[in-house]
Amino acid sequence: MKKQVVSVIVGAAMTAGMLAGCGSSTASSSSAASSAASSAASSSSAAEESTSSSAAEEAVSSNSAAASTSAAASGDGEVYLLNFKPETDDAWQTLASDYTDETGVPVTVVTAADGQYATTLQSEMAKTEAPTIFNIGSSTDAQTWDAYTYDLKDTDLYNHVSDHSLDVNYNGKVAGIANCYEAYGIIVNETLLNNYCSMDNAKISSVDDIKDFDTLKAVADDIQSRLDEYNEKFGTELTGAFTSAGLDDSSSWRFSGHLANFPLYYEFVDDGLEDPTAGEATIKGTYLDQFKNVWDMYVSDSGADPKTLAGGTYNAEQEFGMEEAIFYQNGDWEYSALKDASGDNGYLTADDDLTMIPIYFGVDDENEGLAVGTENHWAVNSQAPQEDIDASLAFLNWVITSDEGRDAITNTMGLSAPFDTFTGDYAPTNEFGAKAAEYTDAGKTSVAWAFNATPNVDDWRADVVAALTAYTDGSGDWDAVKTAFVDGWANQWKLAHEDDGEAVTSSSGEAVASSSAS
Repeated sequence: MKKQVVSVIVGAAMTAGMLAGCGSSTASSSSAASSAASSAASSSSAAEESTSSSAAEEAVSSNSAAASTSAAASGDGEVYLLNFKPETDDAWQTLASDYTDETGVPVTVVTAADGQYATTLQSEMAKTEAPTIFNIGSSTDAQTWDAYTYDLKDTDLYNHVSDHSLDVNYNGKVAGIANCYEAYGIIVNETLLNNYCSMDNAKISSVDDIKDFDTLKAVADDIQSRLDEYNEKFGTELTGAFTSAGLDDSSSWRFSGHLANFPLYYEFVDDGLEDPTAGEATIKGTYLDQFKNVWDMYVSDSGADPKTLAGGTYNAEQEFGMEEAIFYQNGDWEYSALKDASGDNGYLTADDDLTMIPIYFGVDDENEGLAVGTENHWAVNSQAPQEDIDASLAFLNWVITSDEGRDAITNTMGLSAPFDTFTGDYAPTNEFGAKAAEYTDAGKTSVAWAFNATPNVDDWRADVVAALTAYTDGSGDWDAVKTAFVDGWANQWKLAHEDDGEAVTSSSGEAVASSSAS
């Protein structure tokens, strides 16, 4: 059986620019992306074979002198994976080659250029030999590609998933399964917290005693009220229990995005959404009082001046790294900087014990895990021949169960994978990411990234931050925050979705997908 493995970095006509968890850009279709994709997808089949039919075709052609983008014919099926993450291309090419050597099944890996996945996917799906495995970022993508997503429920791949809160569910089927994840919560300097626990009349004896918002607030309040006593006793320079809650552009996303996720998530759960990351056109602000409670704690239990939080003069990472605070709301992406063994950044936390706890929100604290999410989900093309579907599922199962696959995911790509096979030598090396799995294993529920549904995300967040800034510096009130949050959501949703239902056609004139603004 002929082996054929293709390494192609596909360029395309435009950028679909949205930052992705554990990846680059999403496959979500904006109206602009849909227009470009429609143009690319509507090229004729003859033009598809031309090296100049589109920017994507030119890139494929320029890299295909040594090999074709088509997989060799095989009675056992063929696999064509359209890879989402350019930085992992080499690793995927190696896996494809290893699998073909082992099984004889041809595997093609094509990698879209950074920021161009949506356009590339539209173009490739319009071809006769379309991807059999592709990426979807959210339920919006699942809606767009509903006719092309195979139901992954009860497959071997699905049965190995350790956290089904990350699944993309749409139209009664499991349309996508996460292949990596990121997590955020409250990073805790356990070394400094243990100092506090040794003080007379401490509220807790260890970090394990913090299991709800009330306890977290009591501890933070107590630390803040005893800063002088703490610093004198331990020779430290603690300035607050929490790092600064900066509202400038470099920091405000932690609150207008990540903290705001919690009132969105719990409301969407109340409303019975099949996928909380899909969102809905209107929200009620049911849990904004809890949002206010957490925000007030962040502000009052830090050393920052509430009137200057928007000035850009604070750096929460540095404050935490230099042991000026015990608590820091952020994500597992901070781990390498805070634990920099080389000491290049001078952070004192390199030698400290650090951990991550949930952002206890006062709603379902007993069951709450970390906020875990991703925009990286494998989907299998239901329009492919059944033997190719079977081959693709077998390949993905091999990736998450074989030594070669697990080593590549964990150690070469540096990802945290949500499968029960990633234990021992293949467990996540990022200790913050590993905590997400620990909470899940303990029966806690990961908080889904409901903020992925935010309409016109930059505009909505800007209005929320403006109102939050005014409330915090005393020039505004909390009602204005509620208005920006609730009314602003409805207004931006209407604007973002006014073009829903635009058709995308293939080169044959057949509808490929119904795109929606994102």
